[in-house]
Amino acid sequence: MRVPPYALLAIAIVAEVIATSAMRASDGFSRLLPSAVVVAGYGIAFYCLSLTLKSIPVGIVYAIWSGAGIVLITLVALVLYRQVPDLPAIIGLGLIVAGVAVLNLFSKMQAH
Repeated sequence: MRVPPYALLAIAIVAEVIATSAMRASDGFSRLLPSAVVVAGYGIAFYCLSLTLKSIPVGIVYAIWSGAGIVLITLVALVLYRQVPDLPAIIGLGLIVAGVAVLNLFSKMQAH
């Protein structure tokens, strides 16, 4: 069964957010289980990310992956660690989302 490239990208994003969230819990990689989640999460993220590059341009993939990751990890930090973004952070996040939208809606980049 062939997994659609944007589904793989979504898996990569979720895996990266889980890995990044577990990094804090790993306490400098001194705790085994959270450290294993970090390694596995990033492994899955980069593997799925590499598969998307077969059919989606690298600029588009990276913009979506990094932009969505930044926004999602900010939401995770808000929920888990009570790290509330201030107004400049919210504006910055909005600009990231707008930039990713512009790339996806108006770019003529193609995968080769």
